[in-house]
Amino acid sequence: MTTQASVLANLAEVRAMIRKHKRNDFIFSIIGLLALMLGLLTLFTLFIDLVATGYPRFSLDFLTNYPSRKAAHAGLLSAWVGSLLVMLVTFISAVPMGVAAGVYLEEYAPKNWFSDLIEINVTNLAGVPSIVYGLLALGLFVYGLGFGESILTAGLTLGLLILPIVIVNTRESIRGIPIAIREAAYAVGATKWQVVFHHVLHYASGGILTGVIIGMARAIGETAPIITIGALTFIAFLPPSPVSDVAPFINVEWLSSGFTVLPIQMFNWLSRPDHAFHINAAATGALIIVVTLLMNATAIWLRYRIRKNIKW
Repeated sequence: MTTQASVLANLAEVRAMIRKHKRNDFIFSIIGLLALMLGLLTLFTLFIDLVATGYPRFSLDFLTNYPSRKAAHAGLLSAWVGSLLVMLVTFISAVPMGVAAGVYLEEYAPKNWFSDLIEINVTNLAGVPSIVYGLLALGLFVYGLGFGESILTAGLTLGLLILPIVIVNTRESIRGIPIAIREAAYAVGATKWQVVFHHVLHYASGGILTGVIIGMARAIGETAPIITIGALTFIAFLPPSPVSDVAPFINVEWLSSGFTVLPIQMFNWLSRPDHAFHINAAATGALIIVVTLLMNATAIWLRYRIRKNIKW
């Protein structure tokens, strides 16, 4: 009887502990849901306010006109073209290098203290404030290498900003590939490079692509590093076209051209006392949020489609 009573007492304690843990889990899930809803509600409120304020400027002319001293005629043509060209340089400078660095660190680098040191520094760089990259670019690219206040400087600056993000996401995506995939490839005689290129990168492409798009979405809204390197706040011309009608049909003069981007144009309009320019800034802010959300939604959709088509 004593043994049975002891077992029943232990069983009651276990059940009480389970109920307590379930209650704590429920409380934590409610707190997490409330925190999520608070963030989404804040973003939704901000977005609705920007749309309501900037609605009068939502038109094709707003996207095709140059900035002007008259708010009713001012547009975003030079700003969104500048953003596209800066993002092009950012993508070319950061993505191939970031993916290659992530593959090397995860698949080829020896596991020693030096690799651990690199990993720690890359992870820390992903959390460095963007203004620090702007100060680095000002000393290195603008004055050190003499690139000046150009599209090339802005693209390389934002490339440095998202490089750690691309590296970390690439490594995390590669780590998610089952070891059995590699072992099966080695079993049929594949080389190290064939395993990495044809199997590991193929299966990790969804996660890598997601990290790249999220990094680009962050870069397109950055203002501090662009201001630091001296982006123009008022520009009424477009950079030279990257494409030429003369062989080899590539023009690089646009890399050294002055520029502005969407966040800088928004900042310029907000700094003016005329309320009409504040309406333009609100419309620009709503446009930036829409572009960012579309990029993140595209990343999620591509990741879902790619993973859906993968057969382990």
